[in-house]
Amino acid sequence: MFKLVHISDPHLGPLPDVQPVQLVSKRILGYINWRRNRAHAMTNSYLDALIRDIHAQQPDHIALCGDLVNIALPKEVAGAKDWLATVGSPETLSLTPGNHDAYVPGALKQAYGAWRPYMQSDPGLGLTPPLGTDPHFPFARRRGHVTIVGLSTAKATGPFMATGHISSNQLRELADQLRRAKERGDFRVVMLHHPPVRNATAWYKRLVGSSRFRNIIAEHGAELVLHGHTHRATRMEINGPEGPVPVICVPSASNGLSGHKPPARYNLFTIEKDGNGWSCIMEERGFTTAEEGVHHIAQHDLSIPSLRQAA
Repeated sequence: MFKLVHISDPHLGPLPDVQPVQLVSKRILGYINWRRNRAHAMTNSYLDALIRDIHAQQPDHIALCGDLVNIALPKEVAGAKDWLATVGSPETLSLTPGNHDAYVPGALKQAYGAWRPYMQSDPGLGLTPPLGTDPHFPFARRRGHVTIVGLSTAKATGPFMATGHISSNQLRELADQLRRAKERGDFRVVMLHHPPVRNATAWYKRLVGSSRFRNIIAEHGAELVLHGHTHRATRMEINGPEGPVPVICVPSASNGLSGHKPPARYNLFTIEKDGNGWSCIMEERGFTTAEEGVHHIAQHDLSIPSLRQAA
């Protein structure tokens, strides 16, 4: 049995002190949004309670799908590095960056430098080692009989835009990793920030070229696709070669009860061999009321036909 936690979009706060010169960019819009909205809707108390409950579940691995920070200030990135160390080690936590982690040009490279241990491939899985300090994706990790492939959709965009992008090189390496993992008989998890499903979010927040990702999954398959970005609890599907592939999103890990999006939540997947295939049970845990704290919300059986094919 393998227990995998899925969290996303903690948007760690509060914002550190900001120098006026740092706001001479798209950051001014994010700063205003934080002061007017997110500072009240997203609080560390919900996030801290969620992390305590995650640790109590003793998962084998944690998949964090991006947006650790808000406007990618250097102090935010450094603070997120310290926070990551309280959540899990690089061995037990995998991270893909979100659009807020790449909020302005140069921010993604800064984040990658600080958080790189959580985004590095295991040796021996066939990926070309990164050269220098430039961000390099995808990464691939194998934990037991579970292979996790992390993609980056993070890219600095213009004002009022939050689109994601995946390079052709990433998609080629994704296809290769999915093929290799299937040959090993592994349960394959793909994690990214933006939803790869058409019309899953507004056009200015979409994953540009998401059809290319779906084509890869349609050809090579996967057992589970995890993402964030929308701050909502959704279960969707895309086509795989042997049946539909679940595409799962989770609300922000720090959202409170007063916001217009669902309060803080995480997903816990219990993955087990089932004959020649796989069983995957998803539990949603989080807040619905302040009085109850973090608790069981719902359970879903994702052991659909695509998971029960012979490995």
